[in-house]
Amino acid sequence: MPEPGDGGQPATPAEELPPAVSYERRGAAALITIDRPHRRNAVDGPTAAALHEAYLRFEDDEEARVLVLTGAGGVSFCAGADLKATETFLGRLMDPAGPMGFTRLTPSKPTIAAISGFALAGGLELALWCDLRIATPSSKLGYPERRWGVPLIDGGTQRLPRIVGLGRALDLILTGRIIDAEEALGMGLLTEIVPEGMHLERALALAEGLARFPQRTMLADRRAAIEGLGMGLEEGLALEAAAGPEVFSDGARGAARFAAGEGRGGAGAGA
Repeated sequence: MPEPGDGGQPATPAEELPPAVSYERRGAAALITIDRPHRRNAVDGPTAAALHEAYLRFEDDEEARVLVLTGAGGVSFCAGADLKATETFLGRLMDPAGPMGFTRLTPSKPTIAAISGFALAGGLELALWCDLRIATPSSKLGYPERRWGVPLIDGGTQRLPRIVGLGRALDLILTGRIIDAEEALGMGLLTEIVPEGMHLERALALAEGLARFPQRTMLADRRAAIEGLGMGLEEGLALEAAAGPEVFSDGARGAARFAAGEGRGGAGAGA
């Protein structure tokens, strides 16, 4: 098993390397791929900068309704920060956007991680940044950097407890143990497990389903859920109610369509 940021293979010469991050539109989704399979998609400083640029492109693309994040090669989503290129990372440690590119930012639209293989250390933090996480049965997730005293600085101490609860989060944070996909699904860390090789296809299909929903109400509900998590109940209810007349009118029109027979049968984006 690779260590965090350990590609397990010698690096190829820089002139032979492909672009570290790719951005492409797949229907309504913006697909961002970390493309460093020779380093198990570990992120160095230039790759982090490229991830940030890709994120900004997604935010500026009004036709891209969902971001899908994945890793090239199929054997690793992301093995974390490239610890063999630490010097390229030092200037990003206090970056407002986050050392791994965008991990201290909150996207305005839904995000999905398509995971195959290892999601370790900062790679797990990238997956936790996403709203939903689709993984294959062989996926492995965890914070093995605990063994070397490397801290979690890309949201791992904050997002994991919010997703799985404090007790389970502290188990992974304190012990640094690696868990398999089934255990991750059982604790709520993963949204869904799909057959090997189907993680990206499933994530893109889910993205298309989300894109078909009326966007203003979905985005308002998403924002209220994310921002209201740290609030008291009264403050959170006020946030939910602040969506405004435009969203409420969308809801009224949607209720009328339901009354007329549209959308019956319980099918949603995940069907």
